[in-house]
Amino acid sequence: MSNTTSGASSFVKTSIKQPYIWAIAALVLLLIINLIKDPTYLGISVNAVTGDLSGNLIDILRASAPIMMIAVGMTLVIATRGIDLSVGSVMAVSGAVSMEFMHDAGDGSLGSALMAIALALGISAFLGLINGVLVSIVGLQPFITTLIMMLAGRGLAKVITSGQNTSASNEFFRWIANGTVLGFPVVFVIGAVIVALVALLVRRSALGLMIESIGINPKAARMAGIRPVGLLIFVYILSAVLAGVAGIFSTASVMTVEVAKTGFSSEMDAILAVVIGGTSLAGGKFSLTGSVIGALLIATLDKTIVFLAIPSSATPAFKAIVIVAICLLQSQRVRALFSQRRARTSTPRKEAVSA
Repeated sequence: MSNTTSGASSFVKTSIKQPYIWAIAALVLLLIINLIKDPTYLGISVNAVTGDLSGNLIDILRASAPIMMIAVGMTLVIATRGIDLSVGSVMAVSGAVSMEFMHDAGDGSLGSALMAIALALGISAFLGLINGVLVSIVGLQPFITTLIMMLAGRGLAKVITSGQNTSASNEFFRWIANGTVLGFPVVFVIGAVIVALVALLVRRSALGLMIESIGINPKAARMAGIRPVGLLIFVYILSAVLAGVAGIFSTASVMTVEVAKTGFSSEMDAILAVVIGGTSLAGGKFSLTGSVIGALLIATLDKTIVFLAIPSSATPAFKAIVIVAICLLQSQRVRALFSQRRARTSTPRKEAVSA
């Protein structure tokens, strides 16, 4: 009996040490709230003809894919003590380039879609390269650098589209955001594969440790032979490319780019997902798993706000309350209070057993 109790206690301690455990708890709580209002909320239906799955959970997975992309890129940037405020604008540029190219091509072919994707990701990588060079070589602060790119990127998207909303018709491009694979949204499957590849890259090699070392102590990292210039350029390029992927996801869902709305405030969602996932804004250790959970939480929160018919004027306040509560539960002081309470409750039990 004592072994079982100690095992459960150690499991709880290990779980609470994981910052994103509270994000999981909040995610479950939101789903429970939705279930209380509608017991069929988590129901998934299957199309008898196509085999596609549909339901609120499928919608959440589809909506979380763009957030997941920018959150993963933001995680690596923040791990280096940086920030990338330009991801929303890069999304707009990516969407503008892809829509404008397919609109001009007008043939709706697979080749046009693939070329549009390549061009969108190429210009996204170029914008990330500019950010990386300005931060690592020129020495500008990441906040200022990416703030400038945030403004310039949105302006570039307006130039590309001549300030107009651009639409195109291409079935393959539309399928990326609205299609399904084995019943699941293609957009989420692609996002999950990309996250897995990034995780393998940074966790199965020394790359992740080097990124963390730059964030923890840049001077010590240089003395250890780590060159931060190349790593910083890499993380900013990767962040921009993933933002470009998110832009493709967002525009493909409606096959229209709205320069003023595409990617608007997405940088805030990305930062919140990273913080909710347990990555410190001070740099250093990061958690891609936590960022993915944070992205799922934000998508679920957005869905819950609509489902509960919360007025749009109160939406920011409702969202802020939930996020602040999670961040408080993740704080060192609150976790210390939990540890002290467990210690106080376990001491009388030990005394009773010994007696």
